[in-house]
Amino acid sequence: MEAFESITGTAAPLFRANIDTDTLIPSPLITNASREGYGPKLLGGWRYEADFKTERPDFILNQPAWRNSCILIAGENFGCGSSREMAVWAVRQFGFRCMIAPSFAPIFRQNSLRNGLLPITLPAKLVEQLARRAEAAPAGWSVDLRDCSITDPAGERHVFEIDAGEREQLLQGLDPISVTMKRADEIRAFADADRRRRPWIWAGAADA
Repeated sequence: MEAFESITGTAAPLFRANIDTDTLIPSPLITNASREGYGPKLLGGWRYEADFKTERPDFILNQPAWRNSCILIAGENFGCGSSREMAVWAVRQFGFRCMIAPSFAPIFRQNSLRNGLLPITLPAKLVEQLARRAEAAPAGWSVDLRDCSITDPAGERHVFEIDAGEREQLLQGLDPISVTMKRADEIRAFADADRRRRPWIWAGAADA
């Protein structure tokens, strides 16, 4: 997982409530061949005509100012709907590293953290203000996870909160398995001690 410390770039405003995972990655665009290639499919039903190929020029992510955005400003309950992880892959592979919203669907939020995508929760009124600012000034936004702050193009700083453990995972680029394996010596020591204390439990078990 790619570590996240800070980013500076363009913010795309998409301040709509209840953008679900089927909107983020429509079912017809899901393939099982690979987890790659989902970036161009993000919001396919909104970005393209019915053929999923012809771009709609009026959609914000197809416009030059926001085509290379790395920050997404969305409405409440972002990522609701099914638990498909492909929705997170599409957001991340499009180029987004950070999402700002009043709330996120719990499973989508957890999938985001596991894929190096930072979900920031802020009050709805503030998020709406930030979305309006991103419409007027797309470039020059910064997000710094080291001091948990967002800086808009006008230089105004906004502080956000995130769980300390989640913050550390993102800063170090560790998924849950990697976090567990940092304690591999402790796990082996426990297994060795337990093998001696309760040998019958381990009868026939493969060597740890």
